[in-house]
Amino acid sequence: MEFRLDKKDLRIVSVLKEDARLPIRDIAKKTGIRPSTVHQRIKALRKQGVIEKFTLKLDNKAIGENFIVIMWIKTKPATILGDNIINNKHVREVFGITGEYDLMLKLKFKNVEEFNDYIIKFRKDRQIQSTLTMIVTANIKEEV
Repeated sequence: MEFRLDKKDLRIVSVLKEDARLPIRDIAKKTGIRPSTVHQRIKALRKQGVIEKFTLKLDNKAIGENFIVIMWIKTKPATILGDNIINNKHVREVFGITGEYDLMLKLKFKNVEEFNDYIIKFRKDRQIQSTLTMIVTANIKEEV
């Protein structure tokens, strides 16, 4: 069953995208919706899975993850993603894609040496046919 967002839900989500830590009262002021309604709507959005989790955006350089890599992966047919991809601390996003490659990953590392250690172990995966790796040189816009 699909959960449909109405105008009130969209206003609440818009405010939460800017600052998920805002108190209910502040969200109510910014949206023009009563605090009790805001509270109930947020609970419903969480229950329906529209809001998966509340998180934070960190400064990559400050936390030592300023070496960002985008990797395209071609896998063997019917490959099931293993822990070396899904649960690895460096893998931040995984997308199934169309075209020559099957997956696109966004990875973050402290430096090139840490990336090199990862890629040496990664290449041992027999399900991986080929990769195309690009290093991010400027982080122009990144959202959570």
